Parts: sequence; C-alpha cells; structure tokens
Amino acid sequence: MLLDPKALAKLSTVKLRARAVVEGVLSGLHKSPHQGQSVEFAEHKEYAPGDEIRHIDWKAYGKFDKYYVKRYEHETNLRAFIAIDASASMSYRSNGLSKLDVACALGAALAYLLVRQQDAVGLLVLRADGARYIPPRAAAGHLQTIIEALEGLEGKGTTRLAAAADLLSEKARRRAAVFLFSDLFDEDPHALKRLLQLRLRKNDLSVFHVLDRAEIEFPFEDNTLFLSMEDDRSQQANPREIRDSYLEEMKAFIDGARERCNEQDSDYELVRTDEPLDKVLLRYLARRERGR
Repeated sequence: MLLDPKALAKLSTVKLRARAVVEGVLSGLHKSPHQGQSVEFAEHKEYAPGDEIRHIDWKAYGKFDKYYVKRYEHETNLRAFIAIDASASMSYRSNGLSKLDVACALGAALAYLLVRQQDAVGLLVLRADGARYIPPRAAAGHLQTIIEALEGLEGKGTTRLAAAADLLSEKARRRAAVFLFSDLFDEDPHALKRLLQLRLRKNDLSVFHVLDRAEIEFPFEDNTLFLSMEDDRSQQANPREIRDSYLEEMKAFIDGARERCNEQDSDYELVRTDEPLDKVLLRYLARRERGR
C-alpha cells in the first residue's frame, strides 16, 4: 500500500521519510514483470530502480528469489545532481509536509536509489544567500553526507533559478542527470528557460514541480490577508471574488512549465504535497521506462 502523506509527515527525519518512500517504490516496481535479453551480457547485479526492467534475469530470480539484472560491457556509471530549491516560498504548507519537506524526501529517496545502483550522485541546495554543493560520489557512505545536508533545511530568501542554472551548468559540464525540485516561483520570466538550456549540453533534466494543494485548488473562503514569504508584500482579498481568475492563472502557470519542459525534451513531474511520495516516484520511473 502506498504511504499516506499524513503518515509520512509524522516521520521526524529526512532519512526515515526517504527510506519509507524507497520501500514503497521497490514494492511497486516489483509488481510489474518485464523481460529481455542481450548478447552483450557481462555480469549480474542486484536490481535497483532505474535499471532496465527488461534486463531482469528471471532464471536468477527463480533460483535465488531476488531480482537481478544483466550488466553490459558498455555501461558506465551515471553522474547525477539533485538540486533543491530552498527559497522561502518552499517552506509553505497548508497541512502536513511543506514543499521543502517533500523536495528533501524525494531528493533523498532518489539519492538512495542512485547510490544503491552504484551511480555517483551530488547535491546542490539553492538559496539566494548562496548554494551548498556536494560533489557527486558513488560510495555508500556518501548517502549519509547528502541526507545530513538535507536534515533540518529551512527555506530562506528569494527564488533565483537563473543563478541555479549557471551553477548547474558549471558543475554538470558533461552529460549528467539533473533532478530539480522547485515550486518554480521566480519573478524572472526567463528563469525556467535558462534551466532548460542544460539540455543543450546533452544533460538529462527532470523538473519536479512541487506545489501545495492550497496553491493548486485555492480552497480559501473568508476574507483573507495573503502574505508573501519572500518579501514584505501583502494583499487583503475576498477569495470568492478572485478564485476563478487565480485558478486560471495557476493552470496557465503549470501548463506553461510543462510545455516548456516538453519542448526541450525534459521530464516534467507535477508533485502535490498531499499525494503519496512513493506514488510520485513510481509514476516518474514508469514514464521514464516507457520513454526508453
């Protein structure tokens, strides 16, 4: 059963949340058998999400009761960067987990999966007061370094995705996988375009667009004072009078982000903070598998 987000919110650390998400992903993936063969077989390795499911060796499964995939001579380890937007707007929550909590849990879960399959993974925590960078490594102990950097992370300052794009371009100078977690709230209208230019260097970019349920559905009823989380702006408004126009703008915002990602052959995943996070990763991994 997929882990309820309310249950996930009760887990006190990123490590516990990430482990719970990973366990759900592993359970979900193992329910979908696929098979395939190749003449370039070199050795077996234990299956990890992200491996080619069609390369599962079912004879080995029947013998050892574990999933193994066939590795090939031409395979090389992936270099991956997990980029977390830690601006102040990411701290918003209407209930349960904040957007930043979700981003950290999903980022840590992806790091867990990548290290498990012996790929090198690094971390960039993106904030206006400067980014924290942990270079990619594949060592098992490296996962703890990443998780410690995410523990207790607080959102501060304004969103600066263009600066993040510059930093990622500097660090991911050759083909790499980049996983960005952000609400994409940036006053620079060209910020996402700058990020998508990572594709010009043949980097594999996945954008996880993290939004709170209240931001998507606008469930407010009574006269409300809306406060900006990144500056001192505020707006008193009657939600009933502005709901239709707000929802229209939000839909256009989401659709526009998805379309720009699709145009640049980048993965786009809308993540609601009230949905099971293992379901999010299962959906993402399944689409990636179909894309192959």
